[in-house]
Formats: sequence, C-alpha cells, structure tokens
Amino acid sequence: KPFAPGALDEYLGLFSSNLEKFRLSDIEGETDDAVIENIEQFLPYRNEAIQLFITIAQYAPSDENIAKVHRFFEALIPYMDRPEHITKYGKWDFDNFKFIVHELFLYAFAIFVKAERFDQANALIARQYYLAGNSEYGRDVMVSFTVFRQYAECLERRNQRLELNRLSLRADFLEQRSKTSGIDFRYLMQADFILFMRAEIDKESPYDRWWPETLLYAGRHHGAFEVFARSISRVYFDKVKCLLNIQEPSDLNELLTLYRDNRQELPRWQFESFSPTNLLGAEQLAAKV
Repeated sequence: KPFAPGALDEYLGLFSSNLEKFRLSDIEGETDDAVIENIEQFLPYRNEAIQLFITIAQYAPSDENIAKVHRFFEALIPYMDRPEHITKYGKWDFDNFKFIVHELFLYAFAIFVKAERFDQANALIARQYYLAGNSEYGRDVMVSFTVFRQYAECLERRNQRLELNRLSLRADFLEQRSKTSGIDFRYLMQADFILFMRAEIDKESPYDRWWPETLLYAGRHHGAFEVFARSISRVYFDKVKCLLNIQEPSDLNELLTLYRDNRQELPRWQFESFSPTNLLGAEQLAAKV
C-alpha cells in the first residue's frame, strides 16, 4: 500500500530505539540469571519481528525494503557494546543484547533464504555495516556481517556455575526458542551454515569468522541442506551461488580440501563437529540441468 514504506521505516525505527528498554542495569544477584530473564521477556517482540521479516520476504522484497532492513540491523550493532553515556558496567552487562541481536539477524537471513529471496538475503551479508564508534579506536568503521555474532561469556559462566554440563547453552536456547517462532529449526541451521561458509570464503582476517551456534545440532540433519540439495540443478545453483560468493562448485574445492586434511580448523564442541562437504552436497552441486 502507498503508506507501507513509511510504516516500515516507523516500525523499524521504533523497534531499534525501544530496544534500549531492555538494557540491564542495577543487577542484583547473578548476572546470568538477569540475562536469561531478559531474553525471555524479549520473546514476544522477537516473534513480532519474525512476522515482519516473513511479510517482507513474501510480499515486498524490494531493494528499498531490504535497504531498510539492512539499516535496521546497522542500528542494532551499538547495543552489543558500551554506549557513551554508561561509565560503570560489568563485563557481561551487554550479553543479553549480544544474544538478542544475533538471534534477530539469524532469523531475518533464514527467512529470506527459506523464501528463496537469495539476492535479498545476499544483500544482508554482501553489504557492510557502518559502525561509527569504531573510529574512536582507530578501527575501520565499515564491518562485515560477522559483527552480529559476538561471544556471550555469561552463558558459559552459567553452564559452569549451575554445573549443567551442556556443550553450548547458546545453541540450546536458540533451539528451544525456535519452537515458538513459526520457523523450523532446520532453516536456522541452514542459515547458520551459509553464514559460516560465506565468512570463510570472504574472510580477510583470521578473526573475521562466523561461529555457527546451531550446528551443534547438525548431527540430526542428514545430507545436504535444502538449498544445496536443490542445487543439484544447474539452474537452481545459479540462483543460490550468490550466497557463497562463488561462480562454480569448483570454487569451493580448495577450502573443502583444507577442511578434509585438517589444515583449516572447523568449529567443534568437544567431540561434536560437522562436515561442510556433506552439508553442501558438494559432489552433486550443479550436476544436472
């Protein structure tokens, strides 16, 4: 409708500014308890955002709207670090935002991929994000999408403090919370895997990696993820390849060989890991018309 672009701008602007209401302050007791309670309270707003992403992907995936979504996530990045007006803080006080912003980005990307809006999904990871605060530290103000996954140490502390003996509480929370999202967890794993591979292919620094939290559960997924299974078709592969920033399946050979020969380290949770070759269905990519 004619008012849709303005309404989307207004909603995304209100969402990003009102996220401030979830800032932790004056924490009493254990910080990890406060973080868990906080992200649980955010759940209805996360679900609302998911519905918006679905609506955009289905009905209005225009370049203009994707640019608005990109700017929306750009506005969320500063929440994951200390703002200028806060001088007294604990090292875990922003871990709730690290979880919330990462989860929102993962869902947005997963939804566009699920809807086969591959060019739009690619726009979220190909275009860099402006982070003005980096200029204060002499860092590049343009950053890649990997900024959206930051380590939330308090979850590891919780795992130890409560002796839960989980391989990754963060992965557990993402899996559990997916059950109220309307998006099957396999689409989150698929998105996480694509983000991991894209970061590996594009990285200019060994520190610019994407840790695929949900792939702890990859053992329950057999064979290639859906977009790569469908990419047995050359026509379909040509639509999907932008997500990996490649032109031909053979462009993956060198990286996959490094993984196979253990010359490039894969994410690992004790004895749990995953096979990029299998999840890509690498041998079948573009094998048929």
